[in-house]
Amino acid sequence: MLSTSCFGTRLRTIEDQAFAAVAMGFRKLELGCAETPPTLNGFVDSQRETGIRVTSVVSGCLKPSNERPVCQLLSSPNADEREQAMGSVRRHIQLAQKLQAGSVVLRGSSVSDPKLRQEAEVLNLELARDGLTDELAEKVRDFVLRVQKKGQRQLEHLCRSLHTLLTEFPASKIAIEPGLQIDDLLNFEAVGWVLEDLSKRGLGYWHDVGRIHMREKAGLPGQGRWLESYAGRMVGIHLQDAADGEFQMPPGSGEVDFRLVAEYTPSTALKVLEIDQKHGRTEILGAVQFLSGKGF
Repeated sequence: MLSTSCFGTRLRTIEDQAFAAVAMGFRKLELGCAETPPTLNGFVDSQRETGIRVTSVVSGCLKPSNERPVCQLLSSPNADEREQAMGSVRRHIQLAQKLQAGSVVLRGSSVSDPKLRQEAEVLNLELARDGLTDELAEKVRDFVLRVQKKGQRQLEHLCRSLHTLLTEFPASKIAIEPGLQIDDLLNFEAVGWVLEDLSKRGLGYWHDVGRIHMREKAGLPGQGRWLESYAGRMVGIHLQDAADGEFQMPPGSGEVDFRLVAEYTPSTALKVLEIDQKHGRTEILGAVQFLSGKGF
């Protein structure tokens, strides 16, 4: 299926996005995040005309993608911010239910501590300038451990927020997706803790190929380790390539080993192509052909 984030500002209404997706052979859509959220008023008409379905919704798709990620607010030390975030996620889940989309994706985001976030910026600059050296890899791993320790209270807030949402909406599948940056709260170990804590409530895992590759390039656990550990809980996967500090590239244009990814991806997982809006129809169709050849 195709994420609506691939269209960006080129197509501003859900009708146009639905017709464009069907013209490329897609029959399923994910409502993804974009700088300008699409107008959803005409979806019923476009669905009736095209037969297209929405299968997943990324929490945050109802507001501009440059605003603070909702997962960060769900874990906020500030109770008012957590409540605001809960209201936002509820609206997204209700939208998913209205559209008969079974899954809602919650993305990871950075720890709230300003000093750690500033330190992450410095380390990212070093990585961009010098590449990954043994010394820098050790610094990054040490930093992630400190984020883990400092963010423990935030993880507790996140788990409580998720527990409430899972209890309120038992018919919807909620899945957490790790973030991109080294200061993200949902790092490899934290994802495991959250999934284990809420396993009885049915919390799922959503894999993001490009983001995990970028984390691997920073010296953190790579694609194979994430997949081996969490594929059994995988609800869906965002398919994109990454290389040289860039992600959301068309699969086949970067460094990701998609055969490895395909081997671990359950047949039941929702497979969503999510690439940057600067790539057009030709790149989207080429990515589909490439992924098909790799076992997807």
